[in-house]
Amino acid sequence: MSHGWPDAFLTAFDALPLGAFNGSAAGRHYAVTRQDLAGGKAQKLVAHERGGRDYISLNLYRLAIGAQLKPCEMPKEKVIRFVLTLQVTE
Repeated sequence: MSHGWPDAFLTAFDALPLGAFNGSAAGRHYAVTRQDLAGGKAQKLVAHERGGRDYISLNLYRLAIGAQLKPCEMPKEKVIRFVLTLQVTE
């Protein structure tokens, strides 16, 4: 475990496709975008619930000292749980 959040998060995050895709988590459906920035040293994920109000936004920085997760105005636990349960759909 790194910086208090599970290594499983990085595995799940890295398995998500780059670009825009549809996904589901906790019975909700989302329009998701995952981007690599700064040559892959920074990554961004944004998800909007389809037909609902839920919103997920995070930045992930791959630094020499280790990965740094920076949720955007929401608890770190919320974005970790979202990424761990997110399933890509058609």
